[in-house]
Amino acid sequence: MKKKIIIAVALFLTTEGYGQTILSLQQSKELASKNNMAIKNSALEIDAAQEVKKNAYTNYFPKVSATAFGMRAMDPLIKFNMPGGNLPVYDGNPANLATATEFAYFPGLNLQLLDKATVGLINITQPIFVGGKITNGNKLAQIGVEVKEQQHQLSQQETLLKTEQQYWQIVVLQEKEKTIAQYEALLNDVNKQVNDAYKSGLVIKNDVLKVQIKQSELKTNKSKLQSGKQLAIMQFCQTIGIAYDSALVLQEDLQNIQLPNAYYADLETALPNRMEYRLLEQSVKAARLQTKMKRGDYLPQVAVGAAGYYFSGLSPQNDATTNGLVYGTVSIPISDWWGGSHAIKEQKIKVQIAENNFNDTKGLLKLQMEKSWTDVNESYRQILMMEETVKQTDENLKVIQTSYNSGIVNLSDLLEAQALQTETADKLIEAKTQYHQAVSTYLQVTGTSREDKDKR
Repeated sequence: MKKKIIIAVALFLTTEGYGQTILSLQQSKELASKNNMAIKNSALEIDAAQEVKKNAYTNYFPKVSATAFGMRAMDPLIKFNMPGGNLPVYDGNPANLATATEFAYFPGLNLQLLDKATVGLINITQPIFVGGKITNGNKLAQIGVEVKEQQHQLSQQETLLKTEQQYWQIVVLQEKEKTIAQYEALLNDVNKQVNDAYKSGLVIKNDVLKVQIKQSELKTNKSKLQSGKQLAIMQFCQTIGIAYDSALVLQEDLQNIQLPNAYYADLETALPNRMEYRLLEQSVKAARLQTKMKRGDYLPQVAVGAAGYYFSGLSPQNDATTNGLVYGTVSIPISDWWGGSHAIKEQKIKVQIAENNFNDTKGLLKLQMEKSWTDVNESYRQILMMEETVKQTDENLKVIQTSYNSGIVNLSDLLEAQALQTETADKLIEAKTQYHQAVSTYLQVTGTSREDKDKR
């Protein structure tokens, strides 16, 4: 694919003729896939979803936390003062305490603790069972990645469809320029004939003015067409992500028209290929996992852990103390069960809603594909009818031209026949363009590639 893009860019930078840049439809689509900002942003959203998935996976591993605390008090937090004195010595009988005759001297005690302290704690906790929330959370994260990937593909399809539609719109304007050029040549020829006839006194001045009026109308229409074409090229360059090029020429023409059956796709086979269909499937899966996650909130949670601590400042000598322990916890949210049953029922209802939306949208997607197929066939029938009309107007112009040269019909009849021939030629161009756009839409809604169909 990278090689194709490089070739496409190389071809794009190659100029032919009078500095004209020529682009094929395939090159335009490759440039759009590479440069379009919507596609770039959807690719970045995939990267973000991957990070969410990696973050969810870390929940399988132990949680480690470390805490450090140091303090210095203005006054010791614990103060104890006991005066000294003589303590009676007795034989253990309380009755003899009052008549003790021997004493021991107690020097007194002045104790001050916690004027400064240092505490360090490290804790490791490994979840054993948390109601399936870790497993289901990882599954949800995986669905998130798949959804972003499918949205990226959908963004690509929509951008490529937009590129094709804009491409053919410019092609139709290019073809109309050719039609106008032919009409212009006809009018110039008629103008020469009429002027010669006027100089010879065979026609009146009014006939000369009629031709000049038609030429003025043609100049106005030509100017409008050129302005519309430039605007269309600006929009097209924005879509495919290149700088505006006023000399841009699109390579395709409207001559290669394949039968509608060349693009047909079976609805039941094509339906699972729709990104919208796959996204709805993922929404149902996500709703079911959310129900499991909610149920996990009300199941027992089991974990084991280990902790170690360091403490100094408890004794007057500031001796340090270290210790460690292992532990296990079981948490059962008993009082939450009453409200939790309703929360779980709520999630089950949301699953039903997601399933109903999925089933309803399947029908709408089929209807959309059916309508697109009808549009393809109808636009093709329009081509056939307009081709027949063009033949008739061409023949009519030949007859009128011969009759005019023989003096049977007047100049107005000839100008009208020429205008009618140009008008029907334009309508045939529009019919062919609408057919190409209808085919592009049909291929997009059936998840089919134009290139694959064209190779058949």
